[in-house]
Amino acid sequence: MLQALYNLSDDAMEYQLRDRLSFMRFAGLGLEDAVPDAKTLWLYREALTQAMAVDKLFHLFDNYLKDQGYLAMGGQIIDAAIVPAPHQRGSRHDNAKIKAGGTPAGWEAHPAKNRQKDKDARWTRKHGKSHFGYKNHINVDRRHKLVRRYAISSASAHYSQKLDDVLDRANTASGVWADSAYRSEASEAVLAERGLTSHIHRRGSRGKPLTSAQEAANKTRSKVRVRVEHVFGCQHSMGGKFVRTIGILRATTKIGMQNLAYNMRRLVVLERTAILAT
Repeated sequence: MLQALYNLSDDAMEYQLRDRLSFMRFAGLGLEDAVPDAKTLWLYREALTQAMAVDKLFHLFDNYLKDQGYLAMGGQIIDAAIVPAPHQRGSRHDNAKIKAGGTPAGWEAHPAKNRQKDKDARWTRKHGKSHFGYKNHINVDRRHKLVRRYAISSASAHYSQKLDDVLDRANTASGVWADSAYRSEASEAVLAERGLTSHIHRRGSRGKPLTSAQEAANKTRSKVRVRVEHVFGCQHSMGGKFVRTIGILRATTKIGMQNLAYNMRRLVVLERTAILAT
């Protein structure tokens, strides 16, 4: 949890556990206690990854939130953010081989090199810039701004590909907000099949710009949809969203912990607000 809150590497986490009294206290360690080293931390997280335990922890805490009265209300807001990973330096031929699901020639003959290559992360372009890594697809409830569902993909996966995976059947309202990247006939069909009301932004096309009425409607939708950007902004303040792991399973564990840590921080804010209101 400390690593998720501050986005610390295993080596940095070991150092901070030795150096900061607040970290020791959080972990239940005394001054005379042995501190787990970086390798121990890696092995423990690897065990969590193999057991897919972080997703279970996330849903356990979501049930706790509901028990405390923080139900998913007001509709659901969906978006995704790129989570950068260490760049992979490979030739065009190697990258093409990886995208096809294979392993470049010569990598298997060098196991150490092969283990250090992330064959699940992908390149993508956004706002004219190239990014390498993964995407964190989240569903935020409109009322409390808590992450209710999430899914992890490579950065190249289109936003709409994970729409069905992050829809929350437990939300008390039918409205779904998302930006124009999610609008398609398939997405509208998925929402209609589930009895949900689409508030997805409309987008113009070549030769068919948006009308003034459509632009005004998008502006109204943005006042709701922007709440999801606050979530990504908070996660960025938690040491950034960068992941140092290799492979989508490990990335899912790290990003899942970031989503869980965000919800815990958000609960503290909601509880403080409730106390001040009384």
